[in-house]
Amino acid sequence: MDSQGTPDTSRFDIASLRETIRRIARGRDTWALRWQALLAFVDICILAFFLLGPYLRDGPSYLIIDYMIAVWVGAELAARSLAAPSLGRFLKMPMTWVDLFILATLLFPDTLFNFAFLRVMRIWAIGRSPLLKEVMRRFGCLHLEDVTRACLNFIVFLFMVTGFVYTSFFYNRPGGEGFVDALYFTVATITTTGFGDITLPGTLGKLTSVFTMIIGISLFVRLAQAIIRPPKVRFPCPECGLQRHDTDAVHCKACGHLLNIPDEGD
Repeated sequence: MDSQGTPDTSRFDIASLRETIRRIARGRDTWALRWQALLAFVDICILAFFLLGPYLRDGPSYLIIDYMIAVWVGAELAARSLAAPSLGRFLKMPMTWVDLFILATLLFPDTLFNFAFLRVMRIWAIGRSPLLKEVMRRFGCLHLEDVTRACLNFIVFLFMVTGFVYTSFFYNRPGGEGFVDALYFTVATITTTGFGDITLPGTLGKLTSVFTMIIGISLFVRLAQAIIRPPKVRFPCPECGLQRHDTDAVHCKACGHLLNIPDEGD
């Protein structure tokens, strides 16, 4: 109630908006999934803009698209801050700081171009959303969840390193030549092929190569393991809490507790 005794509808409007945003972020109903699919599509478009940046940066439309994406990212940040339980919780989320850096690179593209590679992290956010698991469940591919997430992690790392190498070492090359060279170097380093025709100069180049080899080969092996090993189902054992079991498991292999793993009826 306000000072004149009339209901204060602004509080209800804010609360309703907060619940709507939370439903979009975490919901699994059709309405929420459609919104999540739209947001994922926008994230893919942002990644495409980043990948096409070397070809578009000299054109008149580059800054227009850049600032339009900045408005979108800023609106997303404002919505997530409104839906968060508190400002402190919002600031503790890793994607909050990633998106803040992304927003800064969009607002100041000439000054912060070296950090543009962070935009690829938005694809990682898609892999963490309920949308991916729900879509795979509806198409009967839930057993490929680990493989899909491993692929996404590998792709995100690949393009993050490519973006860093491009902006740090090959940015001044014409058109897409520098980006292709950065991608070629990254793939050759991750797979430990090491042709040696393209190397990174200086101490920063050597440290970048070492970091790429150590983390890249780990993710590559993780992806191979996810593809080769037998599929597992995620079902917490009521007795010991073990999460992963064989698809046809009757008893928990850790404690022997009788499981009742639900299936899709097939």
